[in-house]
Order: sequence, then structure tokens, then C-alpha cells
Amino acid sequence: MLHTVLIANRGEIAVRIARTLKRMGIRSVAVYSDADRNSAHVGACDQAISLGGNSAADSYLRTDL
Repeated sequence: MLHTVLIANRGEIAVRIARTLKRMGIRSVAVYSDADRNSAHVGACDQAISLGGNSAADSYLRTDL
């Protein structure tokens, strides 16, 4: 059984996933850029980790690292 799920997405789909996981008794973790810190998916998850960057393109969407 899963204990924790990392949601590397944002928006309504991420919120729905977080809510479903909560009903199932599974913890959810969101990653977000500074611009998304007040987004619904960040609040819906049990834990949220900032990756820095002013936008998603400056943080978790960077492919050149």
C-alpha cells in the first residue's frame, strides 16, 4: 500500500488527486514554484515543497539541469 504520493502537477487535476488521496488515507506532497505558492494544489496537499524559481519554467520544468 502507498503511504505518500508526490504530485508533480498543478491545477484542478492536482487538487482532485490530493483530495482523493486524503479520503484514502494517503499523504500527498506538492512541489511548486514561488509564483504558485498560493495555488489551490499547494493548500490541498498534506505537505508542499518549494523548488524556488519565479515560475514553473524556472523550477520543476527546467530540463537543462
